[in-house]
Amino acid sequence: MTGFTNAGFENDEPVKPKPGFEPDTASLREKVILNPGEKWRILKNIGIISFAFMVQFTAFQGTANLQSSINATDGLGTISLSSIYAALVVSCIFLPTLIIRKLTVKWTLVFSMLCYAPYIAFQLFPRFYTLVPAGILVGLGAAPMWASKATYLTQVGQVYAKITEQAVDAIIVRFFGFFFLAWQTAELWGNLISSLVLSSGGHGGGSGNDNSTISEEDLQYCGANFCVHGSNGHSNLERPPDHEIFEISMIYLSCIVAAVAIIAFFLDPLKRYGEKRKGSQSAQELSGMELLSATFRQMKKPNQQLLIPITVFIGMEQAFIGADFTQAYVSCALGIHQIGFVMICFGVVNAICSILFGSVMKYIGRTPIIILGAVVHFTLITIELFWRPSPDNPLIFYAMSGLWGVGDAVWQTQINGLYGLLFRRNKEAAFSNYRLWESAGFVIAYAYATTLCARMKLYILLAVLTLGCIGYIIVEILYRRKQRKIKKQEKAEAAEKEKEAAAAKAIAESNINGTPEVEETDDELDDLEEDIVVTHF
Repeated sequence: MTGFTNAGFENDEPVKPKPGFEPDTASLREKVILNPGEKWRILKNIGIISFAFMVQFTAFQGTANLQSSINATDGLGTISLSSIYAALVVSCIFLPTLIIRKLTVKWTLVFSMLCYAPYIAFQLFPRFYTLVPAGILVGLGAAPMWASKATYLTQVGQVYAKITEQAVDAIIVRFFGFFFLAWQTAELWGNLISSLVLSSGGHGGGSGNDNSTISEEDLQYCGANFCVHGSNGHSNLERPPDHEIFEISMIYLSCIVAAVAIIAFFLDPLKRYGEKRKGSQSAQELSGMELLSATFRQMKKPNQQLLIPITVFIGMEQAFIGADFTQAYVSCALGIHQIGFVMICFGVVNAICSILFGSVMKYIGRTPIIILGAVVHFTLITIELFWRPSPDNPLIFYAMSGLWGVGDAVWQTQINGLYGLLFRRNKEAAFSNYRLWESAGFVIAYAYATTLCARMKLYILLAVLTLGCIGYIIVEILYRRKQRKIKKQEKAEAAEKEKEAAAAKAIAESNINGTPEVEETDDELDDLEEDIVVTHF
């Protein structure tokens, strides 16, 4: 044996870390070494996950849009939808961060998407004891699924931005825009399937004149005057024949199986791009309670609290267009078999605007796009308060549906992207909160769906949208103020490195004297790109 011993340390015990000590993620993180050609593989994965969700929601959106009409007895359809989003609220709090770490992002997607199959199958036997439990299963699986999707898009977006040397926030929004382009086309395919099946059968009437049979007495209770509890006996709200429901359900069930297979066999695991890379909480093996507390800690952040109203509105406006608009306006005046055709317009416009807004943002910024969404929804809600729907003017239904798609595309792309930008280091917890509060919006809307008339629902939408816009404006002001502060600091440091100590002291004194501090969000000290190494061959 070579060297020497030091008797002074002979009886020393190794020092153990104190309870609660959290190791630096630098010791846990993964290095990601990629070549520039990897960007094409990233785009392939974005395409696969987007296509799979499109197929999945072809089935679910098509089914959900019909619930308030085909399962209208005792409000079964609406209650089953409410059970989905009530379970989703609970799931958002307890499940995503835990399941993602146990199964990884890819396999969380696979098993979560399978949870949708029973709800589609039980459309053949609609009862409270079948559809409600199946709806709860959908809700429990939905939160991990959406959190996994958002984590995947955000993390590969960071890698892609590093490879292509582009701004991270613009890439993340662009990826979300492309995803929602594909996802919103599910409205087209799902509604096309349901409308073609219903129109070809006896329920469609076999002619274009079936709307002429609706009486003026029935028609006066459509639109803002529509009340679910007073719609019994309405000639346009009868359930389609069982064989048509069977045909639709079998097609939709096949879509669920296909979507799961696409993810399982063709999507690259996120491990390829550093699932435990620095900057992601996935880099730390936390206990179940710590994972749960991460979701609750996210709610304490001022930016998160300010974004709650607009996130709730996103859920409420989707619930309105999918349940209330289809029942109170489309089914009531045109008939159930026309729901799909009108909602196709919503889906197509939504899809086009999703990709358009994602691309345009890098030129005009986020704020003008969000202003557009707010103006569109304020205008539409006001018009629907006074518009009396009539089968003599079918084009108005398509116009209203399409414009609602414009507004929804704004919120889906921009608010998702804003969450990814503000909370990069806590992606799972942040997107769990997004899905939680969006789901709360669905639950609220479905909870009063069978008790309030359409007019009161529109007033509530206006109030929540107003609160949401106020919250967003405050978040934008704080974020821009902080960005200016960071740029000013960087400029000062570059010009006078020798005065860093004095500058730090001055900033500390200004804070002590009462200057309000802006919340340090996750992007301020963001060095996620340190662990992405691009090699050039």
